[in-house]
Amino acid sequence: MKQMVVIGLGQFGVHLARQLTEQHCEVLAVDLDDTRVAELRDDVHRALIGDAKNPEVLRLAVTSTVDQVAVCLGDHMEASILCTLHLSQIGVKKILATAINQDHANILKRVGAHEVLFPDLETAERTARRMANPHLLDYFPFAEEYRIMEIEVPRQLAGKALRDSGLRRTYGLLLLAIKIRGTDEYHFMPGAEHVLQDNDVLCLMGREMDLARFSAIK
Repeated sequence: MKQMVVIGLGQFGVHLARQLTEQHCEVLAVDLDDTRVAELRDDVHRALIGDAKNPEVLRLAVTSTVDQVAVCLGDHMEASILCTLHLSQIGVKKILATAINQDHANILKRVGAHEVLFPDLETAERTARRMANPHLLDYFPFAEEYRIMEIEVPRQLAGKALRDSGLRRTYGLLLLAIKIRGTDEYHFMPGAEHVLQDNDVLCLMGREMDLARFSAIK
């Protein structure tokens, strides 16, 4: 079982801790607010009250053997920077930290963060994409201009076989899987003879501009 630590139990930290528990991780949650700790205590393996800026507190709670630590103190810049620095000195293998702007992110990386997240910006970007593209259900950055997106089957393609859909020939997209809308059931790498249904969700990989062209189909 992977050992994860979540430091900072604001809305993002609490949600992250619960999601990690659901993914069968052993989660330690830390926050200075005793009320927040008490509210989460029954949902994680351990929940501790502690000041993340204090290196002695961190050394008692976190060891270099944990798999990852998420520093969810983005709204408290000084605390997030000091906490990240102390975790790096402890020798934590993977530190994720939240930031409020690019300058904050640059400092976090300099003091030891391996990855920096912008929860508010990423949520806003994902929401904007979904609003601008009604068929788009979700998307994931992949590499440079490439993305993986979940897009509903356009009405004009329902009832057509994949070989006649133009996914590769017209749009240059790779179909990874098909999911039935409203379920978690995936059909990976479907054959060319598969007939698209109006309740199918296509998991597609390709350039962002090509995905946008496809999602614009009515």
